[in-house]
Amino acid sequence: MDLLHATLVFFHILGAAALVGGWLATFKKPSVGLFQFIGAWVQLITGVLLVGLASMGDADVNHIKITVKLVLLIVILVAAWIGRRKVKRGQTVPTGIAHAVGGLALINVGLAVFW
Repeated sequence: MDLLHATLVFFHILGAAALVGGWLATFKKPSVGLFQFIGAWVQLITGVLLVGLASMGDADVNHIKITVKLVLLIVILVAAWIGRRKVKRGQTVPTGIAHAVGGLALINVGLAVFW
């Protein structure tokens, strides 16, 4: 179980790195990269699995915190999906959408660390 938990945490952190790193890499010319979109999905899947593992064990899960982070991640995922759709169509990604993906991901990391 420890190896599974460590692997999920590893991929969860990689997902956050893809979201925030992709945002910082395109900060001057905002866009939504493929790895940001993939990172959002990785965050969602690994986050749900981590909460499931914690609920099965003896850990005390803060359901309010998890709900806030999940809602925020769904907003990030929708913004990333909109941004990727615009990129695929050759359209310009609105600055607000691009910055929402990275900025909200950064806020989500902050919630994980400080709450």
